Amino acid sequence: MSASDTSRRDFLKTLGLGAAVGAAAVAAAPVLAATAQAAPAAPSAAVMPKRMLGKTGVEVPILCLGGMFDTINNQLLLRQALNWGVSYWDTAEYYGRGLSEEGFGRFFARNPDRRKDVFLVTKLTPKEGNFPERFEKSLARLQTSYVDLFFVHGIDSMSQLKPEFRAFAAEMKKAGKIKHFGFSTHSNMEDLMQAAAKEGGPAANLDVIMATYNTSVMHKPAMQAAVDACAKAGIGLVAMKTQGMGPATAPTEAEAKVAQQFLSRGFTDKQARLKAVWENKTFASICSQMPSINILSANVAAARDQVSLSAAERAALVELASAEATGYCGGCGSICSQACDGLPVQHVMRSLMYHNEYQEPGLGRATFAELPEAVRQRLAQADFAKAEARCPHKLEIAKLVRGAVETLA
Repeated sequence: MSASDTSRRDFLKTLGLGAAVGAAAVAAAPVLAATAQAAPAAPSAAVMPKRMLGKTGVEVPILCLGGMFDTINNQLLLRQALNWGVSYWDTAEYYGRGLSEEGFGRFFARNPDRRKDVFLVTKLTPKEGNFPERFEKSLARLQTSYVDLFFVHGIDSMSQLKPEFRAFAAEMKKAGKIKHFGFSTHSNMEDLMQAAAKEGGPAANLDVIMATYNTSVMHKPAMQAAVDACAKAGIGLVAMKTQGMGPATAPTEAEAKVAQQFLSRGFTDKQARLKAVWENKTFASICSQMPSINILSANVAAARDQVSLSAAERAALVELASAEATGYCGGCGSICSQACDGLPVQHVMRSLMYHNEYQEPGLGRATFAELPEAVRQRLAQADFAKAEARCPHKLEIAKLVRGAVETLA
């Protein structure tokens, strides 16, 4: 077996999408929009809505295909996504160690006339540096000469947007290999969005931000102010983690009640959460992991039907977010990190989210394994009393971290 074959096998195992169990695992995942039983067929005659992406001058579909799944063995899904108008595709070097990019590249190699139809995004994490060489490898895997949007991936501080990264992006724009530039963030989103807006957004070569945005954070004054600041600065916004799932596992009576309320209207609570995000038109698109036709069709149907939530339905989602607050990590990682000597609590919560709520244990373990061994040892022994006292959502941080160390190590 070659090294490439081994990497591909590990990628499928990591994402829980092996041929024997993939369909069942994906259909069971509650975070990914709608269950197979409740997923309506996408209306073939409808048109996918589009919105302007900040000041880029580009209109993108309001639904984006997140590439954190086995794109190599889902070529028909990629074709169907395009046929249904999902022509905004997002991937990263980090996803499957390049195998997600390779899957998109295979599609473009087999369908070279379709590359022009896709608004393509890839990302590099800042930790390893060396963007020029890594980016060229991404382009080679994607089998394209350019990307429409390039992100510095998963930052939690503006200091991670190093001058050399910005210079690299500017150089690649001049070379025609990157059309637009920005960053993605799961942590300290509001502070980062405000800082980017203060810098001037596009005037400072920060065109687009992809950030966690859902019914658990959208009503916070700090998030509303950050979104408004980005809109004024002309920064394009893309939402991710829109289902608002956290490290907790047990479904609640409130969730069941709200789910039934939405089903009576003809859509699922997962689709309703997407609709709640789309109602803020400052966000051009939602990036959603859609590794099955059932999930893809459910999300496409929700995007196309143009049915708005009623005031009562919006209130129900707000109430549900409040009921779920103690099980949701809001991404304010600087608060808990400062309270426990810099330990990456928010990274642990994200690992648990993948393991528990996404029902992708391999991905949860892989995310947790990114932490150095010394950090994991500190997590097992640390006192989280101060972090728990300062947590806005009152998470049982110590209990959750201990569980992560035992389950994900």
